[in-house]
Amino acid sequence: MYLPVARTGLLALGVSAVVVAVAIGACATPTSTAPAASASATAVASGAAIVAAADRTDADRALDDGRHPAALIDFLAITPGMHVAELGAGGGYTTELLARAVGDGGVVYGQNSPWLLERFAEKPWSERLTRPVNRVIRRVDREFDAPLPPEANGTLDLVVDVLFYHDTVWLKTDRAAMNAAIFEALKSGGRYVIVDHSAKTGAGLTVVQTLHRIEESMVVAEVLGAGFIQDGSADFLKNPADARDWNANPSGSGDKRGTSDRFVLAFKKP
Repeated sequence: MYLPVARTGLLALGVSAVVVAVAIGACATPTSTAPAASASATAVASGAAIVAAADRTDADRALDDGRHPAALIDFLAITPGMHVAELGAGGGYTTELLARAVGDGGVVYGQNSPWLLERFAEKPWSERLTRPVNRVIRRVDREFDAPLPPEANGTLDLVVDVLFYHDTVWLKTDRAAMNAAIFEALKSGGRYVIVDHSAKTGAGLTVVQTLHRIEESMVVAEVLGAGFIQDGSADFLKNPADARDWNANPSGSGDKRGTSDRFVLAFKKP
């Protein structure tokens, strides 16, 4: 899981002191405040600053070494006030980072399917949403085939899917419909970022349930098929030493958790 100068000009000697005071006041005030507001509004959220926030939980911090959240936030290039969404939010580790990045003027849709909530996420997700820092999160309980509410359509700057795309395969999600819905929800120029455990070349979709991994090229093909264009990638979660032959699911990875080779892909809506 990143500012105003007042000016005074030379005044004619014949101008009265009252006129001088009024002129200086009128010129100095606007030029000393407007630039600062503009710069603040466009500053990119700092991953390091967000991860270092004193009110993050110990449980979240314990995951940081394996998740590299600062690098992720930097890659997402979030600015305050953005409207973003996370699919498969789970207990909300990444969702909270997104909430911190967009700030009070932003919106974060956190989506979980009923199955995911019932099996794993309801308790930690509900507890997380009570934390003040998460007040901008809008809980979304929807299936992955149609993951976002109608009011989100055309409003989102970013959609993120962290370590769950492979699960949508064995859960029999209509991924063409899911990716089309994400395309519809994004603004023109909006980004769709997917992070997932990498399978061996040639594995395709064959180990999505047994090893909880997916071949990168399969994700690329499916997302491009929805009308997206590629918009970069990152290697901060790459691990060439990973044989990619073990179960990367948190419940099955044991002391290897957080060491899997993972790809980070960005796509953009034209």
